[in-house]
Formats: sequence, C-alpha cells, structure tokens
Amino acid sequence: MSFSFTNPEQDRDDGRSFSFTGSDPADIDRQLQTISDMAHEILRLVANVRRQINA
Repeated sequence: MSFSFTNPEQDRDDGRSFSFTGSDPADIDRQLQTISDMAHEILRLVANVRRQINA
C-alpha cells in the first residue's frame, strides 16, 4: 500500500487532497478507520487538556 499527498494547487481548492492505493480495499478501509479513530482520540485528549488549563 502507498500513501501520497497531491500538489495543493491541483484537484482541490483546500489543498487537502491525498490518496491511498493498495491491493485490498478492505485493508485500506481498516487502516483509514484506524487513522480516524486515532484522530478522534487525539481531539478528545486535547479537549480534556484545554478544560484542565481553563479550570
């Protein structure tokens, strides 16, 4: 599997274009779900730290 970012000036106006390629779409979906889960956990932890700082 490979992961690549595209040139921010291409394809999308927000510059957030990227793509995954691989032989097993289900494996790519699992990996994307893992990344999404990790991102949500990071955001949850950041929110907790912000609450502690502002308390």
